[in-house]
Amino acid sequence: MKVLDFPLTKITLWFIFGILFSYYCQPAITIIVFAFIVGLIAFLTLYFTIRKNKKAIPFFGMTTYYISFFIGSLTLISHTESLQNSHYTHCKKAFETPQTITFTLREKLKGNTYNDRFTALISNINNKAYSGKVIVNIEKDSIKEDLKIGHILRANTSLQYNSSNKNPNQFDYGKYLADKQIYAQLYLNKAEISINQNSKKDIWYYSGLLHARIIRNLEKAHFNKAEMNVALALILGQQQEISSDIIQDYQYSGATHILSVSGLHVGFIMLFINFILKPIPNTRKGSFIKLLSVLLSLGIFAIISGLSPSVLRSVVMFSFVAIGSHLRRTGNIYHTLLVSVLLILLFEPYFLFDVGFQLSYIALFSIIWLQPVLKNIREPKHKITVYIWNALTVSFAAQIGTLPLCLYYFHQFPGLFFVTNIVIIPILSFIMIAGIIVMLLAIFSPPPLVLIEIFEKSIYFLNETIHWVASFEWFVIRDISFNSYYLLTFYLMIISAVIWAKKPDYSKLIILLISLISVQVSLIYTKKEIESQHEMILYHTKKNTLISERTGKNISIYSSDTLAAKASKNNVLNAYLVGNYGNIKSVSKIKNTLFFNGEKILVIDSSGIYKNKIQPDILLLTQSPKINLDRVLLDLHPKFIISDASNSYSIQKKWKITCLKKGVPFHSTSENGFYKMK
Repeated sequence: MKVLDFPLTKITLWFIFGILFSYYCQPAITIIVFAFIVGLIAFLTLYFTIRKNKKAIPFFGMTTYYISFFIGSLTLISHTESLQNSHYTHCKKAFETPQTITFTLREKLKGNTYNDRFTALISNINNKAYSGKVIVNIEKDSIKEDLKIGHILRANTSLQYNSSNKNPNQFDYGKYLADKQIYAQLYLNKAEISINQNSKKDIWYYSGLLHARIIRNLEKAHFNKAEMNVALALILGQQQEISSDIIQDYQYSGATHILSVSGLHVGFIMLFINFILKPIPNTRKGSFIKLLSVLLSLGIFAIISGLSPSVLRSVVMFSFVAIGSHLRRTGNIYHTLLVSVLLILLFEPYFLFDVGFQLSYIALFSIIWLQPVLKNIREPKHKITVYIWNALTVSFAAQIGTLPLCLYYFHQFPGLFFVTNIVIIPILSFIMIAGIIVMLLAIFSPPPLVLIEIFEKSIYFLNETIHWVASFEWFVIRDISFNSYYLLTFYLMIISAVIWAKKPDYSKLIILLISLISVQVSLIYTKKEIESQHEMILYHTKKNTLISERTGKNISIYSSDTLAAKASKNNVLNAYLVGNYGNIKSVSKIKNTLFFNGEKILVIDSSGIYKNKIQPDILLLTQSPKINLDRVLLDLHPKFIISDASNSYSIQKKWKITCLKKGVPFHSTSENGFYKMK
């Protein structure tokens, strides 16, 4: 049976289209509710009509998909917390002046050099009930007491909106947090915090206690810190303390996915539980006991790991796989996946925009759909070659399915991914089994030294293996430009190729050729689009003024510090280069006068020197020049003023006030981000 012939497939797709519609179009809720009610009336009418008139069945199907679409739209709107009247974003004074804010710690995040970081739920502001999730940044060593999940804190502080990306083509952290329903952050120190003696004792509180107990018992057993941090990531999905060097090794080797608990880990756990329960006969009662044991084990694992979204997704996904297996519906694994997708998105529609969610399901679907095709290419005879061939085909199937998405989001490709997967899967299998045993023992007491040493050495061996693979850096292809046109057409080509490979015929070959043409069209269109563009960008960079002028792919850089500009290629400029298929043509010292599309740009730097007769269209202020802006405006009459991040904050505030008084538009990159001229 074809996947697209399943009614559930079409219902799920229309449900997803509804989520996308609300996300990108942001329609009024009254319109969505009205459209849904109209559809519901039509649905009920047709439901009773088709009993007597079978000709109405197609119309009944259409109304089903119509309702699915608007249920998806309503689901996203109802889960957008900022639309609720009690949400803290409606308390504007909390963003302007310090208020007494009470919140409960929910999840520990990876800290940075200066702060410990948590997600927290706000309960009230100035004793008035408010709700919503925030990120709390607490200055390190500012409090002696260890903060735990469930602690209720009170602080006299103000909320700060999430900062958006200040430079072009950079990762939009503010949007990323907004998709997780986090719209603000708190920055606190010791003087601002008071800890309530009572804690909020919910499932996250007890999960946090259990997790803390495991770590404490592992430390008592003298588990090496570096290996323990990796173990916590592999088994429990806790990546907070892993060093950046280890993370980089896993990225370069193409093994990042094993550091965050995903379908791979939960699948290992399910296989391990099924292996233990193998002696139980496959009778109706025995099968039910197995199912109950698997579901219970997965639930306990989710609680121990801290109920993180990635773990919950994987647990739900494999719970449905287990249920499908119990119901003897293994042939309809696609049905099982669709049910799990639909259920997850009903409760958390914003997961649809989570990269981990997208990669998890695409990887699993690719393995189920594509791996049999690859496996049938050849049939090895020996057991070792069978294992290697199976591992290779699974790895390639997952990689082919996720490749366009990885290139779109991460712009790099680890060439040795297949070597990594062949080598680490046996090691990871042992680590997962040993890790589960060690973690279960650590719930009650420090595990035996022998087990700790075996587990520790196995992780050390895994890290060294990953490091060895990652050392071949020339196999990691970085800075791959890949846009949304490529994403869509490459997936169209992959899907067409697999459909044709499964059962070749003339019509499928035509579709495959059309998909290949669509890829070429996307390449040609992108090239023409890039070549027709001419723009100038003023970047948000501190202590240095940085400007780029792009004509097609060729980019000229102007900077107050050419050495710093060349060094910044790896951060500020690199994202722009990759996003616009650019090549740096030249790097030169910034001049006092620039010209772009007939407009004259005057640059006043720290010297404060300028000529009165220039009369520029745009005035660029850099390096905190000591000038009287009122006099400058009177002398030069600029149409627009730009201030970059090389200026001090206090001077920019004065300039902004002056420009408001004079009615001259003022753009500060510190507040508004980069400035683009076309």
